[in-house]
Amino acid sequence: MRVYYTDNQVVELPEGHRFPMHKYARLRGELVARGVLSSAELEPAPFAPIEALLAAHDEAYVRGFLAGELDRKVLQRIGFPWSESLVRRTLASAGGTLAATRAALETGFAGVLAGGTHHAYRAEGSGFCVFNDLAIAALDLLGRGAAQRVLVVDLDVHQGDGTAAIFAGDDRVFTFSMHGERNFPLRKQASDLDVPLADGTGDAQYLELLDQHLAAALERSRPQFVLYQGGVDPLAQDKLGRLALTHAGLAERDRRVFELARRLGLPLVATLGGGYADPIEPTIEAHINTYRVARAVFG
Repeated sequence: MRVYYTDNQVVELPEGHRFPMHKYARLRGELVARGVLSSAELEPAPFAPIEALLAAHDEAYVRGFLAGELDRKVLQRIGFPWSESLVRRTLASAGGTLAATRAALETGFAGVLAGGTHHAYRAEGSGFCVFNDLAIAALDLLGRGAAQRVLVVDLDVHQGDGTAAIFAGDDRVFTFSMHGERNFPLRKQASDLDVPLADGTGDAQYLELLDQHLAAALERSRPQFVLYQGGVDPLAQDKLGRLALTHAGLAERDRRVFELARRLGLPLVATLGGGYADPIEPTIEAHINTYRVARAVFG
């Protein structure tokens, strides 16, 4: 199993910042300590080349971010203060997903302990997302001829609005988002398939809806590759989630996605997505469970 990490790119955020940057190093350490992954299976993510960024994003936006020349209001919408370390970490996040897609083509599954930055639009970022690694990876697969159709399965509690907007009208990429109806973003975009969930949705209803709509997404998209945004913020303990899934429910969610992809012979990349429990331990546990399930399904 090949899994890429970005926590070697340290970003110092202001004290009290609500983004849990510390979870990434904690997660990698726990995955190894608990024997879920070996150190040999973990690789530092390479930086995404600028050509891959430009395939998904507006050139002025890309170059403005890289040079630290974006307007203050644009950075406020992203939610991070600009720094050279943020640039390096952002390039690694997108590069990790790119590397994972190439690995998954060989092995059937690969992961990145970052990514899932689904709120980034073509010409602007939002919600802690600068560049959209899912869009970058999908367009790389298409551009290299490694796939003709890609399915994005986005099960983060927040809608994948940026991904939906980037691929609006592009039949090569099917966007499926199952998310909290009343959660961020306030203004939703039209995915190819949206499943809005009421506050307090629990395991049984969630899994029933997932079975129904994931099957529909696969039937409609006929994909050759799956990009999975497996955010764990539907967890009941998540401070931003508003849903009521248990750890067992989230693990079952992952198992159903992974087993279906394997049964259909579809390469799959798992990106980390959101998770904002405070304290962070329930989030870490949920991310670990994703890889426990991946190990059980893909070996």
